[in-house]
Amino acid sequence: MNILFMTIGKMDNIEDHTIYCDLLRCFRDAGHKVYTISPYEKVTGLKTKYEKKNGVNMLHVRTGNVTGKAGLIEKGIAQLSIELIFIKAIKRYYSNVKFNLVMYSTPPITFCNVIEYVKKRDGAQSYLLLKDIFPQNAVDIGMMKKNGIKGILYRFFREKEKKLYKISDHIGCMSKANIDYVIRHNPEINRDKVIICPNCIEPIDMSISTEVRKYLREKYGIPQDKTVFVYGGNLGRPQGIPFIIKCLRKQKENNKAFFLIIGDGTEFEKLKEFFDKEKPKNMKLMSKLPKDEYDAMVAACDVGLIFLDHRFTIPNFPSRLLSYMQAKIPVLAATDTNTDVGKVITDGGFGWWCESNNVNAFSKLVEAASSADLTQMKINEIKYLMENYTVSMVYENIKVKVGSEY
Repeated sequence: MNILFMTIGKMDNIEDHTIYCDLLRCFRDAGHKVYTISPYEKVTGLKTKYEKKNGVNMLHVRTGNVTGKAGLIEKGIAQLSIELIFIKAIKRYYSNVKFNLVMYSTPPITFCNVIEYVKKRDGAQSYLLLKDIFPQNAVDIGMMKKNGIKGILYRFFREKEKKLYKISDHIGCMSKANIDYVIRHNPEINRDKVIICPNCIEPIDMSISTEVRKYLREKYGIPQDKTVFVYGGNLGRPQGIPFIIKCLRKQKENNKAFFLIIGDGTEFEKLKEFFDKEKPKNMKLMSKLPKDEYDAMVAACDVGLIFLDHRFTIPNFPSRLLSYMQAKIPVLAATDTNTDVGKVITDGGFGWWCESNNVNAFSKLVEAASSADLTQMKINEIKYLMENYTVSMVYENIKVKVGSEY
């Protein structure tokens, strides 16, 4: 089977351990031919390049700035123009390839014309990996409105979203809550094509020895005798930074816990302002680390943190959960009530959950985690990971849905 995978994320090496690379390696290792298209954003200064690397055909196309810290208008224009750029690239570099399956993820929702082109040209099936429900997520956190002049933009993207669902032969959702949401808000969709396709990985034991743990804590100035709570990842509006700051402020006098925040994003400066002004002694803020350093640092901690803004009506399911699970550290999640990530964590017996508008509830869970025996939780966590989030399972599910003829 010839598979085309499209993304606006960085994809330079199929051997990287990310949710998409892990899945595509599964297809490659099973004997399928994998082709990718990903951007070389303008900010990189790189030009369009095709290469065959580690058994995968990789096409890097020069585009506008579709991710990162570019402004909303710049990102919007770049995402709208990416369809034409990708179609031209397919015509030039993949003209002699007949694709059986085209896979793509959200964001963005602006791949419709590319998908239609490949389906019409090759008779390919289409598979959406639904990781982001836009534009409703933007409405939830105040970045977009449904009414008035600003509602024009919402309605434009909502039509794009509906078209994407319509032309997708299969819609893979991250959890049961995602399936329920998509069907409830898009009743015109054939329910049979909406299926669970969770974030998945090729599991790697990311835990570290006691000696390495001690070394890393000394290196980064993290106490050896406290329960260390770590948050790693994006620091933007979806994470509800004002709530995080309230939680941290409440924990300033906690002599049992230490809080480590690692990441970057549009709201990083708000956190930095809190740290600079209040100088909490039991906390540390670090900018984004290289992946290897970040993975080791997470494994040197005790509890992973997940935050989602309480205003979300869409059921997000953060992929950073998998990073914590591989590092064998239990998870404390503070989220809205629509996502089921908290239910997964608590039902799986490897963490705690509270609503992300209740600082006192968060404080009580910090206290509970600081005195808990984490050994059994770590065992539960690995068991849950192996039973639910491996790429081999997701690969088999996709293969079944696409059809045995391939």
